[in-house]
Amino acid sequence: MFADWPLLSLVIWTPILGGIAVLSANSDSQKTVARGLALLFSIITFVLSIPLYTAFDTGTGAMQFVEGPVAWIPRFNIYYNLGVDGIAMPLILLTSFMTVLVVLAGWEVIKERVAQYMAAFLIMEGLMIGVFAALDAALFYVFWEAMLIPMFLIIGIWGGPRRVYATLKFFIYTFFGSVFMLVALLYLYFQTDSFLIADFQHYNMGLIPQMLIFLAFLIAFAVKVPMWPVHTWLPDAHVEAPTGGSVILAAIMLKLGAYGFLRFSLPITPDASQELDWLMISMSLIAVVYIGFVALAQQDMKKLIAYSSIAHMGFVTLGFFVAWRIFNNTGSLEGAAMGLEGGIVQMISHGFISGAMFLCVGVLYDRMHSRQINDYGGVANTMPTFATFMVLFAMANAGLPGTSGFVGEFMVILSSFKANFWFAFLAATTLILGAAYTLWMVKRVIFGDVANDKVAALEDINKREFLILGMLAVAVLLFGLWPAPLLEVMEPTVNNLLQHMMQSKL
Repeated sequence: MFADWPLLSLVIWTPILGGIAVLSANSDSQKTVARGLALLFSIITFVLSIPLYTAFDTGTGAMQFVEGPVAWIPRFNIYYNLGVDGIAMPLILLTSFMTVLVVLAGWEVIKERVAQYMAAFLIMEGLMIGVFAALDAALFYVFWEAMLIPMFLIIGIWGGPRRVYATLKFFIYTFFGSVFMLVALLYLYFQTDSFLIADFQHYNMGLIPQMLIFLAFLIAFAVKVPMWPVHTWLPDAHVEAPTGGSVILAAIMLKLGAYGFLRFSLPITPDASQELDWLMISMSLIAVVYIGFVALAQQDMKKLIAYSSIAHMGFVTLGFFVAWRIFNNTGSLEGAAMGLEGGIVQMISHGFISGAMFLCVGVLYDRMHSRQINDYGGVANTMPTFATFMVLFAMANAGLPGTSGFVGEFMVILSSFKANFWFAFLAATTLILGAAYTLWMVKRVIFGDVANDKVAALEDINKREFLILGMLAVAVLLFGLWPAPLLEVMEPTVNNLLQHMMQSKL
């Protein structure tokens, strides 16, 4: 039924055009109109993205819902070419789902420049989906760079007191990394006379060019993940960003760097990925262990969750490169696939959990205008419904079995055992560290006696907030108890990726 529909174009351009439409309602008297239009376009986009899953063929690892290639800039062989596989499609659904929640989250909180705020998120949604769907590297790069602009404005206009510093740091780090990616893409273009990502993946290079290309991609994608040691921009950006900005930053934008490793680094430079897997595994394990200890020292709830995100994303990159090491050393497709699939599941799960944690902090901040853990205590006494949600998401963040936070981490740890016992041992420390810093925060914020008069005066969540947190709770429990729907769509793509990489080795 949907085979002839330009679904990907609709999912990309509907929110972008919706954002432009929302901008027309920019007067103070039209705030309600702006909110309504933003919610309408975000829901339409989510509904349009659902057939990408329901009509997805789980029997193939090939690209589906392909559009084009249509000549965009013929002189340089640049095409408008879209398509998704079992890796990109779940990320597009996550993006469209989280945008609906972000619009709802800002419904009452954002009182100034409402139209511009809502429009920025809608436009950014379309651009992020474009990154996941682009099959042409030039198109990918345009979407990749363009999405920085809405986030730059969101932090810079609606952020906290140090928003200018945080915005500039965010932009400089990410733009600096992107320059290296551009150089790598141009080199590949001059070698292949094409910007199609598939042509890059089938181009055979020597080891030295592969190493240089891999390192260029590494700088760009490591900054976006972010990996240690280029992670320092993230806590500042999270602390200063409004709640919606933190949600999208953690739930979606961090996944773009990890996606880049799957779409570019591993398939285009398989030999360099093998030679430098020790570097990637080391950086990932440092993020898991060292950043976990850093999170333990935080007094600001947003900073704690931000550092937690860095540690959890370390599991993603660990799963990717442990998988490639296993496949090279043993030829075990099953063991390697588990690592890759675990990393991808962790990406999706972290999107739900980190978004939920930041929304919980936003609920408290809206009421008390403080993110300091010491300002709270005994919240469960005055906000029992909210406390239930926050404890659930905290347990998921700590990797409790039965929640989505457990599935991806467990798969990566199992895969790490096949590569090296010490990899698995160090990775498993997150089960202790994650529980330590998460429970430390929950104990002091949620439980105990009511700390002060401000906490005593708190009101429990309203229907809108219940709806937002309730939908995330369902997602966290659903994928924790039944991850099969997610694993089924990605398995053929993951196997196809591994087989392609092995065939492309020198």
